[in-house]
Formats: sequence, C-alpha cells, structure tokens
Amino acid sequence: MAYATARHILVGTEQECNTLKEEIQNGASFESVAQEHSQCPSGSQGGDLGKFGPGQMVPEFDEVVFSGDVGVLYGPVQTQFGYHLLEITSRG
Repeated sequence: MAYATARHILVGTEQECNTLKEEIQNGASFESVAQEHSQCPSGSQGGDLGKFGPGQMVPEFDEVVFSGDVGVLYGPVQTQFGYHLLEITSRG
C-alpha cells in the first residue's frame, strides 16, 4: 500500500500562508514557523503529520502528497480547515 509522510502549517488566510512560505524559502526553519503559527495541533511537533495512506487526509491534501515531489514546499493549499503549507518528507 502506498504511504507518505508529510508536515504542514495550517493558517486562516491565504495571505498569511504566502507570508510564512516566503519566510521558509528565505531560510526560516519549517519546524519553528509551524510551532509559532500553525493552528493545527501538529504545530507543536513542527507540523509533522506522521505516516498516512491515500484517503486518510482531505482530498486536496492527498492530491499534493501523492503526486508532488518529495522535499518541495507546496502551498497555499486550501481545504475546509484553512490554508496549508505542505512538505512531503517521504513516500513509499
């Protein structure tokens, strides 16, 4: 069965998501940005979502996680929860 590991940062607006993406692209630590800004409980673990399979996350997440490249920062990805920055950390 396919699986992936990923980390994310969840915020309320697209603008905030873009601002945080720029900070990370300019050298800020994904983990520290997640701990400081993410509205998801995973933020306290640096945004780590652990290991999951197709269908375990919302469809917008699955689309990125199971088709995107590992190690690339994606976002903003809009779901019913808000706006996400998403990085696929492994896939198998």
